[in-house]
Amino acid sequence: MLALGTAAQTAACAFVYGIPYLADTLRRQEHLGLTQVGLLVACPTAGLVLALYLWGAAADRWGERVVIALGLGAAAAALAVAAWTVHGMVPLGLLLVLAGAAGASVYSASGRLVMGWFTARERGLAMGIRQTSTPLGMGVAALAMPPLSDAHGLGGAIGFLAVVCGVIAVLIALFAADPARPAKAAAEPAPNPYRGSRTLWRIHGSAALLVIPQFTAGAFALVLLVDVRGWSSVHAGQLIAAAQGLGALSRILVGRWSDRVGERLRPMRQLAVGTAALVGATALATAFPSPLTPVLLVAAIALTSSTNGLSFTSTAELAGPAWSGRALGVHNTGQNLTAAVVPPLMGAVISATAYWPGFVLAAVTACVSAAIIPVPAQVAAPAAGARRTISA
Repeated sequence: MLALGTAAQTAACAFVYGIPYLADTLRRQEHLGLTQVGLLVACPTAGLVLALYLWGAAADRWGERVVIALGLGAAAAALAVAAWTVHGMVPLGLLLVLAGAAGASVYSASGRLVMGWFTARERGLAMGIRQTSTPLGMGVAALAMPPLSDAHGLGGAIGFLAVVCGVIAVLIALFAADPARPAKAAAEPAPNPYRGSRTLWRIHGSAALLVIPQFTAGAFALVLLVDVRGWSSVHAGQLIAAAQGLGALSRILVGRWSDRVGERLRPMRQLAVGTAALVGATALATAFPSPLTPVLLVAAIALTSSTNGLSFTSTAELAGPAWSGRALGVHNTGQNLTAAVVPPLMGAVISATAYWPGFVLAAVTACVSAAIIPVPAQVAAPAAGARRTISA
């Protein structure tokens, strides 16, 4: 179930977050500016935001397998149409929005699928592995999109994503199994975890802010290396794929760390502070380019990916099994709404100034995130099946 959930999320992330790796091709072949490319980059995420909560509610009611298989299959169909039957920026953007809305099913349900099969003392590692799907998906896109688009155009690159999503949808339909639900949770309405507490909202807000440095580094690293260091898009994509692999490893290690210390949020705050420092250093390296610039970009991409699993795990644990689908839908909505806004806004900032002011802004948001993370007053390992009480 962990492998299936991770594979489904990886496929979804490959197309939702893979468009930045077509940026150089879109500029050369379609003659688009950086702001226009940023708008296309945001289209799948915009669709995702519109549908996340509804898919989460569907997973709470009908289970994970059906929701993931239907949504990922619909995303594959939309991508196939985008790849092989349409031309022009507007039709492509609309189909990317539709594919993102369909793929939102995976974001809301695959985390719930994984959480349901593991105990509280295993969830940090399990969700860390599942959350490797974001850097893995981005890594696959970084490795595959530039050469495919060079050889076969935009249609060949997007068609590859359609095939991947279709294959994983079939595997989910055939082999996924919904986790058992507690009889009490199934029989009685569960209390709303958002009433009387701001803890979940603070987790959602801090995680959304951490998306800004993650997507500033991930979305603009390729064009930065092309523009500032004179790299080819293929070589830049290969380096970014390696960086995303390190990001995937960081999520596993951080998840295991959180299991060992019995906490999710204190490590998340510590990593947010580290992110602010590293992204600030990257801003300096982009202002004064040197051989260290690619090294710091790789480190920034890896570290900014590390906290995602912690925020997801803490959200699901606090919400409980009856509300986890909806809570993860809300959490994903905040993160992906931010992700939809970052590329065009950062593209406009970078176009108007330079790359380094965008990275400075990203470092500042990481500092703000660290300040609002609701760190527990006492350290205690979470009991299996129980939600934890957290105070600021």
